[in-house]
Amino acid sequence: MDTKLKGDLAEQAAILQALKRGWEVLKPVGDRLPYDLVFDVQGNLVKIQVKLAWFYRARGNYVVDNRRTKANRRVMIRAAYRSTDFDFALVYLADRDLFYVFPVEVFIGFASEIHLVETDKRQRKPISAAYRDAWELISQWAAHRETRARTPVKFGEASGGVIPSQALQAVREAEKV
Repeated sequence: MDTKLKGDLAEQAAILQALKRGWEVLKPVGDRLPYDLVFDVQGNLVKIQVKLAWFYRARGNYVVDNRRTKANRRVMIRAAYRSTDFDFALVYLADRDLFYVFPVEVFIGFASEIHLVETDKRQRKPISAAYRDAWELISQWAAHRETRARTPVKFGEASGGVIPSQALQAVREAEKV
């Protein structure tokens, strides 16, 4: 199975998880954007980057590259993501059907690779453990954005920008016709 197909499977798994949560999913045309999907969570659009982790036998853990990879026929170019490129990175462990849900700041805060430990043999849990199946982070982020995005309303005005007396006047004029 080639890398592109594995990435497509990870994206489809992410779409399935979003739909199970009642979120709408948008898929950009092409692959030139720094994100793979957009989730519509309660009317808030969340840009999602999907990555597939691979199992590194020598270390006994999963690894994901947290850099952007562009490839043409001869050359593979890697570059760091910026904090404005997406809102969350979903890292998929295919053989476990499991996602790590990283806010962009956390995801880009690692050097070039993130090692995900799926064993209980360690004394301390790694930093990444807090993001294991942490889908609620997306819901919380969307709810916070919804609260912040609201525009202030002046006293006596409806939230739609119509003063109640204007609405009443419009209704009376419509009744005359």
